[in-house]
Amino acid sequence: MPGEFKGKVVVISGGSRGIGRGIASAFAREGAQTVLASSSEPNLAAAAKVVAAAGPAPLTVAGDLRTLAACEQVFNLVNERFQRCDVLVNNAGATRSGNFLDMPDAAFHDGFALKYFACVRLSKLFWPMLKAAEGRVVNIIGGAARTPDPLFLVGGSVNAAMANFSKGLSGLGKKDGVNVNVIHPGLTETDRVTTLLQQRAQASGITPDEARKQVMEKDGLRRIGQPEDVAELALFLASERARHIQGAAIGVDGGQTTGLF
Repeated sequence: MPGEFKGKVVVISGGSRGIGRGIASAFAREGAQTVLASSSEPNLAAAAKVVAAAGPAPLTVAGDLRTLAACEQVFNLVNERFQRCDVLVNNAGATRSGNFLDMPDAAFHDGFALKYFACVRLSKLFWPMLKAAEGRVVNIIGGAARTPDPLFLVGGSVNAAMANFSKGLSGLGKKDGVNVNVIHPGLTETDRVTTLLQQRAQASGITPDEARKQVMEKDGLRRIGQPEDVAELALFLASERARHIQGAAIGVDGGQTTGLF
């Protein structure tokens, strides 16, 4: 419904590029005041122009979301400016792909620090506002939570942990009136996927184009997903039409995920 989110505040971590920017643009199109959090000021500035072209100009905040201090910075800014949060989209996170035996220990720590702990911290900080608004949490995770891959053990482990956390949090959401749901994107056309394919190609001794073709052929994909595919589902899950959807995990992957759950 056009303008459904007018006057509502939507906080999006990892909102400066790819899926996060696509989600921000979709909410702005429907009238929402978006807040974009990311580590890169130049990327945020570029994203702000794109989002503002779709609707209200976003508020941006740059910080290293691997730290509690940066997560608190996002919350404090939203609290000072708006005193409310209607939707929290946890989208920040970039984990490495590659040969497990060559993967440094720091890669696991870094993966959990950004994607998992930022989700946990932001959810905890914003929960009172979300409860007051009877709001929504939409966690953008990934199909590797369901389909382990020996070349993506960092990301798969982080995603599985985040999925477990999300399901548990939805139990609290039932009591507090906050809907918590998960989107598992598959292969999606973003800068992040380009980097992952390059890492996979290096680990396998092939070219990035061959790695892309392998993934598509392996999973029988006819196309690569677009950020807008994920954004439209996020918009729906945050809407009144999805009020009875709680604790669900939905794949947007063209059938790429083969697991049952």
